[in-house]
Amino acid sequence: MPPFGFLHMRVWASLFGQLLRSPRAVCIREVHFHSQFAEAVLTSQLKPQQEKSNFIIKTPKGTRDISPQQMVVREKILDMVVGCFKRHGAKRLDTPAFELKEMLTEKYGEDSGLIYDLKDQGGELLSLRYDLTVPFARYLAMNKVKKMKRYHVGKVWRRESPTIVQGRYREFCQCDFDIAGQFDPMIPDAECLKIMCEILSGLQLGDFIIKISWKDVRHEMVAKKGLAPEVADRIGDYVQCHGGVSLIEQMFQDPRLSQNKQALDGLGDLKLLFEYLTLFGIAEKISFDLSLARGLDYYTGVIYEAVLLQTPAQAQESFNVGSVAAGGRYDKLVGMFDPKGHKVPCVGLSIGVERIFSIVEQRMKTFGQKIRTTETQVFVATPQKNFLHERLKLIAELWDAGIKAELLYKNNPKLLTQLHYCEDMGIPLVVIIGEQEMKEGIIKLRSVASREEVAIKRENLVAEIQKRLSES
Repeated sequence: MPPFGFLHMRVWASLFGQLLRSPRAVCIREVHFHSQFAEAVLTSQLKPQQEKSNFIIKTPKGTRDISPQQMVVREKILDMVVGCFKRHGAKRLDTPAFELKEMLTEKYGEDSGLIYDLKDQGGELLSLRYDLTVPFARYLAMNKVKKMKRYHVGKVWRRESPTIVQGRYREFCQCDFDIAGQFDPMIPDAECLKIMCEILSGLQLGDFIIKISWKDVRHEMVAKKGLAPEVADRIGDYVQCHGGVSLIEQMFQDPRLSQNKQALDGLGDLKLLFEYLTLFGIAEKISFDLSLARGLDYYTGVIYEAVLLQTPAQAQESFNVGSVAAGGRYDKLVGMFDPKGHKVPCVGLSIGVERIFSIVEQRMKTFGQKIRTTETQVFVATPQKNFLHERLKLIAELWDAGIKAELLYKNNPKLLTQLHYCEDMGIPLVVIIGEQEMKEGIIKLRSVASREEVAIKRENLVAEIQKRLSES
């Protein structure tokens, strides 16, 4: 089919031909009108668009592109986090990026207003997932799963005012670990806190503390009406205190608190938790803090939050990013999805990857650390012309052996250009093939750092490279 503009040209040419051949008299002005109209149509179809609409090329508010350099840092953080989750026996789970709107409503309390709703495209009201916890609870209820230890890495969306300098975005990645099932008290909770300590220690972000509280005790004894004034006043005194086992023991000895059954049960569980944390060797990293309060409504028991302890130098360099990990127990959430209200107790944690990434990135900039954006181990080079075929055969041999290799996409690249590329990209080894090497049946192997070259028999090249890579 001819282009749209030329199709119109043919139609109008045919029309004018008929007018000229018609025996009937045609008004000259009418012909002139049609001629002008035809010209206008052709001009609009054939004239290139000269004006572009004025707009700024940018990412949506609260989002960002992640460059190759940033992705290297990000992947290292994620690999470390996921490696810890796997070490503790978790299975990976994924859920849709959006859920039925009714699945997310009334699960987040005041934060429900931050959920992104989608337009009705197919008879269903949908919303982007706000976190990974509610979809996990929905999965457990829908599939009637009673026990599961899972981890999930995925993006979530929150319609809040982003603060980029603090690592807060409207679209961001979450890394969650959760234990679902009925188990003896405080054992899963202690493991979650152990995992949090392992990750934060492994990332070497500096000293940190994990604050824990007991949401139901705080709510029932401080917020709810009908509580004896003297007990509420006494709790108010302890809210200002922080500590570990010694603080819990002190509260046990308080007669006004020990007479409240719910407080007594909560304190008993916290004491048991600290016993397990001591066995795990992390009790000194945990602080009991009754003033701690998480915003989400689905928490029902122990809640915790990890914060970095800044040095004076860090405080001056704007390292304040809030909590870097958080979590808690949510024993009733699964039951909200089950038609019969069957409950599956759950406890879990979420690692603040975006905030951690902003800290690591800022520190790397401060110390001027360079980042390799590729993992290329070997570069295939030549000092002479017309050796593309030999380079292609050689690099295929390296790829087939599982070696990460590159070459320049040019027939006759200059050797100096190839060597400079290796230095710029941090590639450790170069294999060089030319006329002399072809005659002698060898390949030159060059260390980019030391610039030393050795001759290797062609048939021994792969083994020699693998040996060197294993030793580095």
